Amino acid sequence: MPAFKTLDDLTDIAGKRVLVRVDLNVPVTDGKVSDTTRIERVAPTILELSEKGAKVILLAHFGRPKGEPVADQSLSLIAPAVEEVLDQSVAFASDCIGAAATDAIAKMENGDILLLENTRFHKGEEKNDAGFTAELAKNGDIFVNDAFSAAHRAHASTEGLAHHLPAYAGRTMQAELEALEKGLGKPTRPVVAIVGGAKVSTKIDLLSNLVTKVDALVIGGGMANTFLAAQGIDVGKSLCEHDLADTARSILETAKTAGCAIVLPVDGVVAREFKANAANETVDVSAIPADAMMLDVGPKSVELVNGWIEKAATLVWNGPLGAFEITPFDKATVSAAEHAAAQTRAGKLVSVAGGGDTVSALNHAGVADDFSYVSTAGGAFLEWMEGKELPGVAVLVKG
Repeated sequence: MPAFKTLDDLTDIAGKRVLVRVDLNVPVTDGKVSDTTRIERVAPTILELSEKGAKVILLAHFGRPKGEPVADQSLSLIAPAVEEVLDQSVAFASDCIGAAATDAIAKMENGDILLLENTRFHKGEEKNDAGFTAELAKNGDIFVNDAFSAAHRAHASTEGLAHHLPAYAGRTMQAELEALEKGLGKPTRPVVAIVGGAKVSTKIDLLSNLVTKVDALVIGGGMANTFLAAQGIDVGKSLCEHDLADTARSILETAKTAGCAIVLPVDGVVAREFKANAANETVDVSAIPADAMMLDVGPKSVELVNGWIEKAATLVWNGPLGAFEITPFDKATVSAAEHAAAQTRAGKLVSVAGGGDTVSALNHAGVADDFSYVSTAGGAFLEWMEGKELPGVAVLVKG
C-alpha cells in the first residue's frame, strides 16, 4: 500500500480553515439520531484538529436528496448528536457554499467547530462538478478526508477537493487503511475469507478477486446454495441463483488454479417457513428435502469453518453464514464469530470485518469489539475487497 498523508504531516494549523469530510449518514428515528457509531468514529479527528487551534468545518451528506434541499434530510437534525458526542459546541450553517457558509466561517474562532449543510443538496456534489468543487474549496485552506465509507465515490467533497487543497487522511480513514492493509494488502498468512449473504450476483467481483488472494474462502448464506447447485446438489426451495451456475463453476476453477481452498457447507439447517423459530431439522446438503430451504449451515459445517479460523493468521469477513436475523438460524454465524473473537483476543488472529449485515451480525453475536477492526463503510469496504481503486483514497497518496 502506498504512503498516505495523515494528520501527522500537518503542522502549524492554528487559525487554518480545515474542511473535514466526515460520515454523518446515521439512522434517525422520530427526528433523533438512533445510532451514533459513525459520529463516534470521526470524533478523534475533529477533536484533534480543534485542540490544535484549527477552525474545523465539517462536510457531510445525509440521505439521498438528489441535488435538492429536503427538510428531513437536513444535517441540522444531526447537529445535536454531534455536539453530544464531541461534548463541544457545534455551529450550523444552512448551506455548504455561498453566503450562509462564508458568513458562518467568518465568525469562527480558533478551535471552533462548524457543520455545513448537506453537500448533496447541490447537484454538483455527486457530479463532482468543477464549479461546485471550487466553491467548496473557497471555504478552506486544508482538506481532511475522514469518510472512508464515501471514498468509493468520486464526488466533490470526497475526491474533487483534493485537487484544490492540500489533502490528508483523518484518523478514521488512516485506521481503516491500515486495517485493510493487514487484511489483504500485506497480510500475515494463512489468510481466510468468510463471505456470506444472499446472492452471488452482488458479489461476483468480490469472490473472483478473493480466490486469487486468500488461502481459503468460506462461502455461506444464500450464495452457498448457488455453488452447491452448480455442483449438481438439489437445494430444494433454498434461495439459489440457478442461472449463475456457470459463474459459480468458473470461480471454483479459478480458485483451484490459484490454490485457494473453497469451503462450502456440508450440512444445513432446513425449514419450510422463513420465520423465527420455524420447525427445522439438520440434514446433509445432499439430503435437503424438495419442499424445504436451507436457512443456516449446520454443526458439521461450523466445525469446518472454525477449523479454518484456527489455521488462519488473518481473517477477512463479509456477510453472515445464515439468516442470522431470525432464531435459531443465527447459530452458525454466532459460533464462528465467537470463535474468531476468541482467536483474536488470544493474539493468534488479525480479524477484519465489514459490510452492513456483517456489522449487524457481529453486534448480534456480541463480539464486534473483539475483532481487530470492524469497518462501518459498507460499499467502500466491499469495493476494496473487490480490488478496485477508491477515488477518495487515491487522491491522498503522498506525491
